[in-house]
Amino acid sequence: METEGKPIQCKAAVCRRAGEALKIEEVIVAPPRSKEVRIKIICTALCHSDIIVWKLEEAPGGYFPRIFGHEAIGIVESLGENVNEVKKGDVVIPTFIPDCRECKDCLSEKSNLCSKFPFSISPWMPRDGTSRLSNPEGEVLYHFINVSSFSEYAVVDIAHITKIDPSVPPNKACLLSCGVATGVGAACKTAKVEAGSTVAIFGIGAIGLAVAEGARLCGATRIIGVDLNPDKFEIGKKFGVTDFINPSECNNKPSEVINKMTDGGADYCFECVGLGSLVQEAYACCRKGWGKTVILGVDPKTQLTFGSFDILHSGKSIMGSFYGNLKPKSDIPLLLQRYMNKELNLDDFVTHEVGLEDINKAFDLLLQGKSVRCVIWMDK
Repeated sequence: METEGKPIQCKAAVCRRAGEALKIEEVIVAPPRSKEVRIKIICTALCHSDIIVWKLEEAPGGYFPRIFGHEAIGIVESLGENVNEVKKGDVVIPTFIPDCRECKDCLSEKSNLCSKFPFSISPWMPRDGTSRLSNPEGEVLYHFINVSSFSEYAVVDIAHITKIDPSVPPNKACLLSCGVATGVGAACKTAKVEAGSTVAIFGIGAIGLAVAEGARLCGATRIIGVDLNPDKFEIGKKFGVTDFINPSECNNKPSEVINKMTDGGADYCFECVGLGSLVQEAYACCRKGWGKTVILGVDPKTQLTFGSFDILHSGKSIMGSFYGNLKPKSDIPLLLQRYMNKELNLDDFVTHEVGLEDINKAFDLLLQGKSVRCVIWMDK
């Protein structure tokens, strides 16, 4: 049946209240408008960012009913007007971060923070502030950070679409929509980890493991993982982690252990949890003179405090890394090529796979710390 230009009725996992289990419902996905594409989702992964906003009861994040999901891969089903970079049938990755290729930031190699479409946890499409999602009774359903991939179909702005090689396994390619790309990029592009250097990673969940993988690719010789879960060390070895520290075994002062291990601090420290106390710990064990502390974890309520004397006299740098400073349209294909060349390890991130009807199992696994990435297939 020809669907181009028509609404599509399909299944989606809808969240109706903060923190509640998702419900599989029939939804209506409207046709794409100008500069938009509608894609048929092949599979999607559950990211911790989904969990964070899923728990929020009030704005700026708490909009319900909502379709979450933002790590995905799909096939272009139809195009809105003024779309030239993709065609029907192309395999694409939607990303929460835009790459408009028009603004000063997107045209610069120095930034990936698009100024035409500044990031927000918006419930709407980015150009006109409306939704393409509803239920059969006409109730509006809210979008999630420009993707909403827990649905068989999604409408995404072309600034958030990257065309990829269709030969890449979809359950691996989708990981580069967010978490894995963020971690790898933070090591390779934000910090620019050097060969022979020492790296400390605070929190070795999916993003921390991706940082380790990026550091390994850059040639770091010592990669120290810091985590309360000792089981993380075994999986960490697959991504190059050489040493493991459990904060509970050192009076919650891993920085002191790392300073001794490295004779003065790690060259690069990454905070991947979103705790202010861990940012302080990471900075405390960052090598004076040239060390870099990179923040990837998110906690909107945390305020960081650093003494001006310490900053002035230590010579250290502290920086944030949003999506690993990667530009989706150019960097995702390069990372996928490295995967196909057997340089980049994506396989070991996928620890579980379920069908859409079992999506709440993916939430349970992540909340219990049992999965790194759980891939959700639309047709499993």
